[in-house]
Amino acid sequence: MSIRVRFAPSPTGLIHIGNARTALINWLFARKYQLQGQKSEFMFRLDDTDKERSEEHFAEAIKEDLAWLGLTHTVFARQSDRFDRYHEEMQKLITKGRLYPCYETPEELDFKRKRHLSRGEPPIYDRAALKLTDAEKATFQAEGRHPHWRFMLNAEPIIWNDLVRGHTEFPGQSLSDPVLVRADGAFLYTLTSVIDDIDFDISHILRGEDHVTNTAVQIQLFEALGRSSQTLQFGHTTLLMDVAGGTLSKRLGSLSLQSLRDEGIEPMAINSLLARLGTSQPIEAHIELDELAKSFDLSTFSRTPPHFDAHDLEAMNHKIYQIMPYEKVKDRLIDLECSKITQPLWDLLRGNLRCLKDIKEWIPVCFDVIQPVITDKDYIVQALSLLPSSGTWDETTWSTWTTAVKEATGRKGKDLFMPLRQAITGFDHGPEMKFLLPIIGSERVISRLRQAAV
Repeated sequence: MSIRVRFAPSPTGLIHIGNARTALINWLFARKYQLQGQKSEFMFRLDDTDKERSEEHFAEAIKEDLAWLGLTHTVFARQSDRFDRYHEEMQKLITKGRLYPCYETPEELDFKRKRHLSRGEPPIYDRAALKLTDAEKATFQAEGRHPHWRFMLNAEPIIWNDLVRGHTEFPGQSLSDPVLVRADGAFLYTLTSVIDDIDFDISHILRGEDHVTNTAVQIQLFEALGRSSQTLQFGHTTLLMDVAGGTLSKRLGSLSLQSLRDEGIEPMAINSLLARLGTSQPIEAHIELDELAKSFDLSTFSRTPPHFDAHDLEAMNHKIYQIMPYEKVKDRLIDLECSKITQPLWDLLRGNLRCLKDIKEWIPVCFDVIQPVITDKDYIVQALSLLPSSGTWDETTWSTWTTAVKEATGRKGKDLFMPLRQAITGFDHGPEMKFLLPIIGSERVISRLRQAAV
């Protein structure tokens, strides 16, 4: 069978890390089958029927974020282009008697809900609208009331084999008939999503477990609109939690992809972490999406909600640089005005980066004048006198020099090495000095050490 999945965000805000996980899961699922030679597609759909909250700049930001992550799509659609289609299918449901008008005000519905709850009853709509006479409907309309439209659910078990949750069952009589069209004529997600999934031949619907009840309702809606639910598969993954165990907020700006990109987080750091978070598979750094796709497996996803920690993402970002080859970063180094960073120097420095722009700090250390950090003037002066003669320095120079300094001063460990590192590089961290010293060169090292004698 042909496989098509979709990612369908609403352009009412920026994509955050939780949205990205849903998009990635869908993309990896499709890509895995593509790599196996099966026809499989990833659809990007904007669920933008909410005219008041949907904004074009958010739509463009979502496109940019998906492209940045590498989640390419072969099919694209906007719900705002499809209102005629939704009206058409709405009329079919009305004709079949599955969609019926209701005239209660929000206040009346809230009163009913509270009454049910006070009696210890589930707040299920009582279908009072079905008992209205034509005269009563005409009276409501004369008062200026416009109906909202509810979908009549069948009182039968709704069952499916969820790709993550396993056997899932809802008794139809325990669900309230959902509103599909508001009184102002606005279509709700429950209806438009099903129509789109039918029209675009979606085969697998993979989303968060907050949509499980939606799925129960939509299975009956699929059937009512002419598509057997047996031709669909559903998978509901647990939602990401924050470190404290709370649900990640979509409005948490610090975890939007845009903010993470601005902070220097690599897209493959995000992909590598999110693809395995909440699964039984090890979380490892990868620099290619296809590496993640080949081993992607929904059956490994746990029912226990995973915790997302921003520190884990920072650590993964560091690991990404450790395995990132020079050819993948060469052009970006040029954009950062770091063209002096050659492959050998990249290999030396990459393990010390939190984000790529950090590498700019090492340009002056290796090639220019810096302000050394002198913590012990007398010690540095003495170490300078023991420095090997200028000329060709290699990876043994640092060891030869520090051995001589150790014998002369009796220092060892951090007390021996750290003042020398700080005086030569200006930092208390960085690559191994035995590799860095030959790159900086004898002339610059001597110049920096001599500043201690001033």
